[in-house]
Amino acid sequence: MDYKNINIKDGITLHEINTDKFKTNLIAVFLTTKLKKENVTKNALIPAILRRGTKKLKTQEEISKRLEEMYGAEFDCGLDKTGDNQVLKFYIETINDNFLPGNDSNLLEEAIKNIFDIVFNPYVENNGFKEDYLNQEKNNIRQIIEGKIDNKARYALDRCIEEMYKNQNFGLYRFGYVEDLEKITANELYEYYKELISNCKIDIFVSGIIDDKLEKIVRENENIDKANSREAQYNLIKLEKKENVQIKTIVDNMDVTQGKLILGLDVNIDDDELRYTVSLYNSILGGSANSKLFQNVREKANLAYIASSSYLRYKSNIFIKCGIEIDNYEKALNIIKEQLEDMKKGNFTEEDIENSKKGILAGIKTIDDEQDTQITFFFGHEVTGQKTTIEEYSEKIKKVSKQDIIDVANLININTIYFLRD
Repeated sequence: MDYKNINIKDGITLHEINTDKFKTNLIAVFLTTKLKKENVTKNALIPAILRRGTKKLKTQEEISKRLEEMYGAEFDCGLDKTGDNQVLKFYIETINDNFLPGNDSNLLEEAIKNIFDIVFNPYVENNGFKEDYLNQEKNNIRQIIEGKIDNKARYALDRCIEEMYKNQNFGLYRFGYVEDLEKITANELYEYYKELISNCKIDIFVSGIIDDKLEKIVRENENIDKANSREAQYNLIKLEKKENVQIKTIVDNMDVTQGKLILGLDVNIDDDELRYTVSLYNSILGGSANSKLFQNVREKANLAYIASSSYLRYKSNIFIKCGIEIDNYEKALNIIKEQLEDMKKGNFTEEDIENSKKGILAGIKTIDDEQDTQITFFFGHEVTGQKTTIEEYSEKIKKVSKQDIIDVANLININTIYFLRD
């Protein structure tokens, strides 16, 4: 795999991931913008609206027909919260030109043209998005927002983040809010879309067998040609030095049969190189089936159906997640705190470290196994400004010592304890 990025215009970057591992090309366009309360709901609507029609293909049916003509190309779009940014994501996957029958050899160019039309050249009526499309997508987003309580584990994690980052942008729900949804008009959303497209960070990724024509195809596309250079309005993700805070305990009541216990931890590091150590810390604590949380909270004490942890690098947090019998709250919380203290004291083995390294290194090797994973890896470089090859990533994990992990463990503190119960 060979990777390079090319500045097309200020704020617009082409990323070429040249690999012969796949028979497909995956093209992605990411629009990155600052996460703000006044825009979060609009940003959630825009990918859903854009996929409904373009100036040339006015309906979703016409878009689907065009994709079918392109040997069954597939299109998808989505929305992520990445640090204090919202990222609007658009993907199209096609067969690589080298594997097409006959003399067909322009499918990559056709795919790029179509995804650019969807993102940059939407269907507009009366200086706004089509009213019917907007109303239908409002209903869909409303169902997502109102249905977030259906997945209790995800809901509990979102609530913990909301409380940890109260009155801060990262505390916002990525799909927005029903009260804001109701107020958005077709004209207002279109005006906001034009502002977004003119100011956001634009990253164009192409993964597959790529030749020298790619850059020319992108530069000469009519949508890119008319796009303005910009000083992209997004948040470059940097380490946040955390201050020790008084632990918050939040209890929500809902009709649940199983309690959901979430602990939000602050990772107080100021050196980005330490994130490799934090990854190992998290793996030993709760990131694998051999972890301390799994073994001590779930297996030995039999207090939890689920006991795990995850590292949110972009905000320097670790989240411990447990599904427990409601009456086991105090016992489970005490055992979790014991595991945190054990990590600080170095009560884990070299075997624990080696098993965690093997797990992480196996995960690193799979980055090159999926085209969307490759894209996610290189997009991380863009939003953090930290560039690391897959080989360097592996080497840095291998070099972490037990003392390194103990040192990091003593920089980690509980910020918020959240419990969802009946």
